Amino acid sequence: MADYQAPLRDMRFVLNEVFDTASLWASLPKLAENVDPETADAILEEAGKISGSVLAPLNREGDEQGSKWNDGEVTAPEGFKEAYQTIVEGGWNGLGGNPEFGGMGMPKTLVAQFEEMMQGANMAFGLAPMLTAGACLALDAHGSQELKEKYLPNMYSGVWSGAMDLTEPHAGTDLGIIRTKAEPNGDGSFSVTGTKIFITWGEHDMAENIIHLVLAKLPDAPAGPKGISLFLVPKFMVADDGSLGERNSFSCGSIEKKMGIKGSATCVMNFDGARGWLVGEENKGLAAMFTMMNYERLGVGIQGIGAAEASLQSAREYALERIQSRAPTGAQQPEKAADPIIVHPDVRRMLLTMKGYVEGGRTFSTYVARWLDIAKYSQDDEQRKHAEGMVALLTPVAKAFLTDRGLEACIIGQQVFGGHGFIREWGQEQLVRDCRITQIYEGTNGIQALDLMGRKVVGSQGQLYELFAADVASFIEQNSSDETLRPYLESLAAALERLSDVTEHVIGQSAGNPDAVGAASVEYLDLFGYTALGFMWAMVVKAAAPKAAGDSSGFYSGKLKTARFYFDRLLPKTVSLAESIRSGSDAMMALTAEEF
Repeated sequence: MADYQAPLRDMRFVLNEVFDTASLWASLPKLAENVDPETADAILEEAGKISGSVLAPLNREGDEQGSKWNDGEVTAPEGFKEAYQTIVEGGWNGLGGNPEFGGMGMPKTLVAQFEEMMQGANMAFGLAPMLTAGACLALDAHGSQELKEKYLPNMYSGVWSGAMDLTEPHAGTDLGIIRTKAEPNGDGSFSVTGTKIFITWGEHDMAENIIHLVLAKLPDAPAGPKGISLFLVPKFMVADDGSLGERNSFSCGSIEKKMGIKGSATCVMNFDGARGWLVGEENKGLAAMFTMMNYERLGVGIQGIGAAEASLQSAREYALERIQSRAPTGAQQPEKAADPIIVHPDVRRMLLTMKGYVEGGRTFSTYVARWLDIAKYSQDDEQRKHAEGMVALLTPVAKAFLTDRGLEACIIGQQVFGGHGFIREWGQEQLVRDCRITQIYEGTNGIQALDLMGRKVVGSQGQLYELFAADVASFIEQNSSDETLRPYLESLAAALERLSDVTEHVIGQSAGNPDAVGAASVEYLDLFGYTALGFMWAMVVKAAAPKAAGDSSGFYSGKLKTARFYFDRLLPKTVSLAESIRSGSDAMMALTAEEF
C-alpha cells in the first residue's frame, strides 16, 4: 500500500488558483490580522509532514489494536498518545480557534485542508481533535465569558479534549425524546443524570481532562426539541485557578465493537448526578449544538474525501506497477511479461472516477468553507446573510454527497486491487470499513437529504436554492466568451436547468402530497451534488487552462483531462436522477407494511 502523502500541490491549487483565498482573507479584517499567504503555506507544509510521518504510520496498528476498555478506563492504541502530544505541541487543536482564548484564528478554508490531511492519514485518530474543535466552537459561540475563560484555553491547547454527548439508546435522529435530566443545584450548577451512547472519544488516556457538552432537559422543560438544554460537564472538576480536582460523577460503561474506526473509542457514557454548567440559554441547547453542526458536518464530508484520497493514492500506485495482460492496442512494455493494468480502459475508468470525486470534492469542500469564512467574519450584513444562506443550503450536500462518493471511491480503489484489495495487508479494506461510518454519524445521509429537500429547499420555497443557482448562472454568463470553457459551460448549464426544473417540480408536488419530499430527497441531493461538482470542475478548468500548454509536470493538463471525463461520464448521471425524482412517490408508497 502506498504511504499516505498529503496532496499539497492540489490543495495549494484550490486555495490559490481556483479561489484566490488570499484576496478573500485580506478583505475580511478579522482574518487579515491572523493569516497571510506565507503563514498559510507554512501551515500546509507542516501539516503535510505531521500527517504523513506521524499519523499515517499509526493507522493500521490502531485498527488492529483498537482502543481498550477496562473497568471504566479507556486506553488508546499504541502510539496514539504520543501522536496526540505532537498535535498539542504544535498548537493544531486550536488552529481555527478564537485568538482571545489562545486559538490561532485561522480561516476554515485553510483549516479544512489540515482536516483532510489528518482524516486521510488516520481517521480514527483525527476524530479526537475534530470533536474537540466542535466542542470549542459551541462553547465559544454560546458559553458565558466565565466558562470560556475557564475552559477554552486548555481545550485549544489540547491539554484538555472535548466530546459531544447527544445520542441516547432510544433517541438518535429524534433528539426531542431524550431522557437525560439536569436538576439545578442552587449554586449555578446542575446535576446531570442519564445515559449517552456513540460518544466519540468520550473517554481516553491522551488528555488530562475531557470536557463533555451534554444535551439534557430541565425539570420544567417543554416537550420535544424545544425543551433541550446544553451543559458543560468536565471529567475532572476544575478549580478557579484552573487546577484539576476530584473526578465528576460519570463514567464510561463500555466501548462499542465496530466495523471500522476501531482505533477510536466509541463510548457509552453514564451520568449519575454529574455536575455541569449551562451553556447558552435554557431550552436552547439544540440551537447551540447546531452552531457547530455546519462545521462538523462539513468536517465529516472532508473525512470522506480524505479516505478516498488515501485509496486513490494506493490504487494509482498499484495500477502503475501491477502487470496483467496486454493493452487492447498492443504491448506497451514488450520487454515485460505483461503491461501495467493502467493501460486497460476499465482501470482508467475506475481511477478517473476516483479523481473526479476526490479533486472535485476537495474543491467543493473549500467552496463551502469559503462561505463559512464569509458568514463568520464579514462585516457587511447583507454579505454575511447571503453567506449564511449558502452555508445552510450546502452543508447537507457537503456531508452526504462527499461521504457517499467517498465510500464509492474507496470501494473502487479496492476493486482496482482485485483480490489483493480484499486482503488486510494492502489497506484498502480498512479504508472501506472506516469510511462507511461517515454516511451514518453527524446525521445519517438520508436525514441530510431530508434537511436539504424539506427544510432548505421546500421550506424556503426555493429561495435558498436560488442563491446557489444564481452563483452558477453568474459564472456561466461571465465566462461565456471563453472558447476553452464553452463545452463545459454548455453541459453545466443543462445540468443546472435540470436541477432547477426538478426543484420547482418537487416544491409544487409537496403542496398536496406529504410524501413528495421524502420520496425525492436522496436522489435530489445526488442530483444537486453532481451539478455542484460540475460547477467546481468548470472553475478548475478556468484556473488550469491558461497554464496547461507550458506545464511540463502534467498537473494542469491532467486537470483538463479529468474535467473532460467528469463532464462526459459522471455529470450525465443527473439525467437519470431527474427522471427518478419526477416519477413521484406512488411506486415507493404503494406496498403495505405486510407486503414487505
